[in-house]
Amino acid sequence: MTDDIRLAFAHPSERAEASSLTPCDRISLRDYVVEVEIGAFQQERGTLQRVRFNVVVEVSPLTGPIDDDVDRILSYDRVTEAIGIELEAERLNLLETLAERVAERILLEPQAERVFVRIEKLDRGPFSLGVEIVRARDGSASAGQDHLEAPHPRVMYLSNAAIASDHLKGWIDQAEAMEAPLIIAVGAGDAIAPQTGHAMTQRRIDLLVIEQNAWVLAAKDHRCKVVQTRTELDWAMKNGQICVWAPSKIVLDAVDGPSASPRNALALVAWFAAEIQAKELLVIGDAAPEALVPVRMVSSEAASI
Repeated sequence: MTDDIRLAFAHPSERAEASSLTPCDRISLRDYVVEVEIGAFQQERGTLQRVRFNVVVEVSPLTGPIDDDVDRILSYDRVTEAIGIELEAERLNLLETLAERVAERILLEPQAERVFVRIEKLDRGPFSLGVEIVRARDGSASAGQDHLEAPHPRVMYLSNAAIASDHLKGWIDQAEAMEAPLIIAVGAGDAIAPQTGHAMTQRRIDLLVIEQNAWVLAAKDHRCKVVQTRTELDWAMKNGQICVWAPSKIVLDAVDGPSASPRNALALVAWFAAEIQAKELLVIGDAAPEALVPVRMVSSEAASI
């Protein structure tokens, strides 16, 4: 077996040592196994599977004595915390996404220079399936910071009466001019949704009915772009784009999902506003929901918000 092939299957610590160009110290996390819901296939939804992490972090050698001071080193806890925080942030389909986010977060640590992350699924058969990435500080720390520090938006919920109102454009104009990024949310349209008599399939249909109404709103104002992923939302908020929330993916992928049914659209939107740490939930044309963020109500007859 050639060295290249051997190293391809070696532990990340051996790969790190073989590829290092400068003297460095390394800390490693080996065979760290957690149970998590992850995967793109339908059979992977609603079930936990074991995922194994092996992580090696290269750090610049310390100058001067360590003095047995934990604050001078990169603690192992920071590595396991990085994994835990990313697992709790949202349900993911891809190990590749998880590996990227864990690497980004670790590289935010001032001591970290390069990181090797190997993640393997252990329950997909009589074998392990996995990915391995290596990322260096250059170009990674800023990307991680973007992921971690999203702005606090204003969520504006529009009832069907508000969507049909002659005041719609004026409300959007006023909300766009305010200091926070704007995300618009809607409920189901007035049409009756298909009924399946099956909880899981009905939930998906009810979410899709809300998304249909989001597209109806988008057709009324070209500034409103329908988005469905957290990544799209983060990009849009940072670039001044008005979003209309399509809830299916974020709701279904949430680690700690909403207890509210999609048929209770306002409760669902209140959950979403708390998830994205909105500075305000502005409700136009409906009753105020219970929410963990400040709520403001406006009548669908009012011209000003």
